Amino acid sequence: MAVSRIGLNYNPAAVSRLISPLAAVAFALAFLVALPVLAVGANIFTGGTGETWGHLMATVLPEYVMNSVWLCLGVGIGVAAMGTGAAWLVALNDFPGRRIAEWALLLPMAMPAYVLAYTYTDFLQFVGPVQTSLRETFGWSKADYWFPDVRTLPGAIVLFSCVLYPYVYLLVRTAFLERAGGMIEAARALGLTPWQGFWRVSIPLARPAIAAGMALALMETLADYGTVAYFAVQTFTTGIYRAWFSLGDRVAAAQLAAGLLGFMSLLIVLERMSRGRARYHDTTGRRRATRQVLSGWHALLAQIGCAIPVVIGFLLPAGLLLRLAMGDPGEEGIGFASRFLVLARNSFTLALVAAVLAALLALLLGFAARDGKRLPRIAARVVGLGYAVPGSVIAVGVLIPVTRLDHALSGLWQQMTGVNPGLILTGGIAALVYAYLARFLAIALQTVEAGLSRITPSMEAAARSLGVGPAETLRRVHLPLMRGSLLTASLLVFVDVMKELPATLVMRPFNFDTLATQTYTLAADERLAEASTAALAIVAVGLLPIILLARQIAAGRTETAAC
Repeated sequence: MAVSRIGLNYNPAAVSRLISPLAAVAFALAFLVALPVLAVGANIFTGGTGETWGHLMATVLPEYVMNSVWLCLGVGIGVAAMGTGAAWLVALNDFPGRRIAEWALLLPMAMPAYVLAYTYTDFLQFVGPVQTSLRETFGWSKADYWFPDVRTLPGAIVLFSCVLYPYVYLLVRTAFLERAGGMIEAARALGLTPWQGFWRVSIPLARPAIAAGMALALMETLADYGTVAYFAVQTFTTGIYRAWFSLGDRVAAAQLAAGLLGFMSLLIVLERMSRGRARYHDTTGRRRATRQVLSGWHALLAQIGCAIPVVIGFLLPAGLLLRLAMGDPGEEGIGFASRFLVLARNSFTLALVAAVLAALLALLLGFAARDGKRLPRIAARVVGLGYAVPGSVIAVGVLIPVTRLDHALSGLWQQMTGVNPGLILTGGIAALVYAYLARFLAIALQTVEAGLSRITPSMEAAARSLGVGPAETLRRVHLPLMRGSLLTASLLVFVDVMKELPATLVMRPFNFDTLATQTYTLAADERLAEASTAALAIVAVGLLPIILLARQIAAGRTETAAC
């Protein structure tokens, strides 16, 4: 029976249908995941940071802003050009080696940008093999030639572009394959050359995919700490780290983090505004365009164009890492070998715990959103915001509330038992795992939702008609059908946690290092030969999702051939 309260109709039955126990749990989880971002935003207008901000404004803040802007501009152009060009070559053209290039172009995704930075610094520095060979071959001295310095802003732009272009490549390749086949053929029939069709038809129709890939690449660029810190390129991310540790001002660090978050949001808004009223629908059907067969020097140029980013972004640095790792480790070889086992154990423990928890929470959130109710769907979208937030911002946002909770719990425990337990949450890996979940749960949720979408709702209806509750339906119906998606979700989170550097640097417990932090520390100390072993382990783990993507590309090729 409806009761009127303050002019509104209150229906208890309707409220109970809206806020089911599962929906309430999903909303609570979404709130916990969003709490770090809320904590950062809550410090925007906090006072008491005038001295820190005065110092930053007078010294490095303008440099933070300009470097971040130029970095985004350069990387955006670089990934758009490389990713779109590679996608066009393999999707709309046919040449010898195209099938290999389709999956080989994904390999740079396995190479973290900071690992690439350390590798090319060693390769191109004055005492590195390139300059040493030039001096020995031509008899030059240092004053006889000029060589570009890779540890600069332009060098960082090039390296970021080489490892992040696959974001654009994947999305644009799909757009080229699945859309505008009829339009491209119509353009050819009207006498446009393949190059003219590329600029006047393919590029405009693929603009949303290009923009989405660029947005992902720029998020990764602004979230990076290892590369820009090693190259001494001061950005918002290095500023957050400096404000927290060098200046000891957590509120100022949170305000810088909020500025970074606003900067990333501004990039997305500006791109959407630039589209205006343009629409990108394909009204010519879903028929795929016939690939243009290339031969002769055209085919050679296509092969070279696909090979260059793979060689620069993966093959050459992987070979250089192998060369460094196989070299003589010196007197610390045995000690570092035992240390490496500890680092690997720490990394695998963190990654495994975060991956399992992320898969389970994503399954719960995805299953709750399947009933079509608004609250669980809102919760799922809130969780999706986490991946757009850099690791440094997540770290600041986690430490602010968790540190306060830690001190409260410690004080309460001491009052009850008379024993000071120390920092319970931030003193271990609990807070770090929480940061990983806030950062990467969105990846697991997207994968799980894709798997759930393939399960027909009639199965759930049949289970309900047999008197089976939601929990039992999830266990007996969905879990057996979702094993592959859950495994994929766990794997993706596992790999991202293994590579994560900014959050781990800020939040790791005392005397607790991972492969990523040790790689950064050794490289910062110019001990690149020792850093190569840990870097190779990170790259090897990063190859796992590439193998999954390559299998999906091969499966899609088989389905196309069957059609």
